[in-house]
Amino acid sequence: MVFRYSRLDLFFTCLGLFLFLLDLVLDMKVAVGFYQEGSFWCLGILLLFLGGSSVLVQLYSWLFYSYDPPPTNRRSEVEQRVSPWLLKLLHVLQMGIYLRNAGVLVTSIKGCWNRNEDLKDLAVYLSYDLSILRIVETFSESAPQLVLMLTVILQQGVPDIMTVMKALVSAAAIAFSMTTYHRSLRSFLQNKNQQTPWSSLVYFSWNVLLVSARLAALTLFSSVLPCFIFTHFLCSWMMFFFFAWRLQTSFMDSASGEWLYRATVGLIWYFNWFNVVDGRTIYKSLAYHGFILVDISVLCGVWYWRMSSEPPHYVIPHLHIVITAASVVGFYIMGLLLKLVYYRWFHPTLSSDQLKGAVTEVVPDEVDSRAFSTEERSAPCNKRMRQLAQNFYT
Repeated sequence: MVFRYSRLDLFFTCLGLFLFLLDLVLDMKVAVGFYQEGSFWCLGILLLFLGGSSVLVQLYSWLFYSYDPPPTNRRSEVEQRVSPWLLKLLHVLQMGIYLRNAGVLVTSIKGCWNRNEDLKDLAVYLSYDLSILRIVETFSESAPQLVLMLTVILQQGVPDIMTVMKALVSAAAIAFSMTTYHRSLRSFLQNKNQQTPWSSLVYFSWNVLLVSARLAALTLFSSVLPCFIFTHFLCSWMMFFFFAWRLQTSFMDSASGEWLYRATVGLIWYFNWFNVVDGRTIYKSLAYHGFILVDISVLCGVWYWRMSSEPPHYVIPHLHIVITAASVVGFYIMGLLLKLVYYRWFHPTLSSDQLKGAVTEVVPDEVDSRAFSTEERSAPCNKRMRQLAQNFYT
């Protein structure tokens, strides 16, 4: 199978690496700021998010490497130079993801610079795993960090510039991971089923609305009842984990890896819907969104009650409280309506056989569109991303 790697893909690769490094620098600066201010609770929570997310992402990265042993034609030039024991050591030291980023970047630049189609195919294959890892990182680090940063902003009243910058970068990371994830899913569509750029815009819009409303509700709740947000998360995660287990997912290549995946799905579902099985999931999706809509309404209602009966040190006019709580619920409903629009007019429903995923595919020669000559090249197919595309489109 052949995937076309364009300059836009290279741009997304470079942008993703830039956001990753910028997020890392701001993490350290915010942590130092919390320490200097004596905000040890915030510092501890931030370090919990950073450490937990790093361990989770590195574990997934190592499992992906172990599931896909050499041939080396599925490894970048950078990765091929690393011995197996050093690869394991890098993941133990929480540096495996940097190796992946370096491999994708070097392969992408060489493929585009030399116009080497084999390297471009390899770059796409490697970027798929990065796309999956970014989704995991987004909902284990960026999303909870954004809730923390916004909570600090609400409680401080006049936030410092570093906190605001960190919140903006976390929001950008969430939006970027959604964009690259959908772009990766679309690449498994046959040419006749290719979606228009409008579909990506609608997909991005409804996801941003749903996630933003969810994060806003969690932020409002945690700003008035900070201790209870952990109880809320634990109870919700346990329920989502149970349903992920009941769905009998089959994403990973090992039993222990599958249990880890189901636990991660429970974490992702706490913030946003994620397709985990193929076939019709409309009733599961309706049940999920119905629960989240009720949950958001309750969280906003609790915030309204606390702000009206026992306001904190900062005072907000009653009308603004009502508008804020109603707007959060309204944004989630708008996101649901846009999601209906997407599935009604932009989303192709296909069978598994209609998705790309064969070992080889005959590709027309693009030099002369009138010619009938063809060239056949083989390219690796990333079975994990194909499974996610199958869950999304079938």
